[in-house]
Amino acid sequence: MTAIRSYGLYLAFLVSLVATGGSLFLSEVMHYIPCNLCWFQRIFMYPLVLLLGRAALRDDRGMAGYALPLSVIGGLISLYHYGEQKVPGMASIAPCRVGVPCNKDYLDWFGVITIPLMALVAFALITALLIVIRAGRHAEADEPEEFAAAD
Repeated sequence: MTAIRSYGLYLAFLVSLVATGGSLFLSEVMHYIPCNLCWFQRIFMYPLVLLLGRAALRDDRGMAGYALPLSVIGGLISLYHYGEQKVPGMASIAPCRVGVPCNKDYLDWFGVITIPLMALVAFALITALLIVIRAGRHAEADEPEEFAAAD
């Protein structure tokens, strides 16, 4: 657990970087046009690269409090988007009216893995890492100084 606390910012940054690179690859190289929900997921993922990259360079664990809401909201959008693709009838709740339909699957590996699921996994990993970082930060603040100096 201490390894995750030590390298969690770097791991979270790496996950956000891979997710952002993957989304850019799919749209710019593979020419997949993002739907409205994909754009919202990008809005919440792209800033994480900058926030977590800066936090990792400066070892600023306080940045977890700023990045956590972005990852949680982005994850909720991804979860809804995945449900819209996989649950019949959910697409009619709030359909995409302009551009690419949100229930369209560009990728559907093994009948389960789609772009929104990959985004959901990325947001979930980032969220879990940030929670561990925050918990470690609070534990260090509660630790008596005599034990903190021994580390």
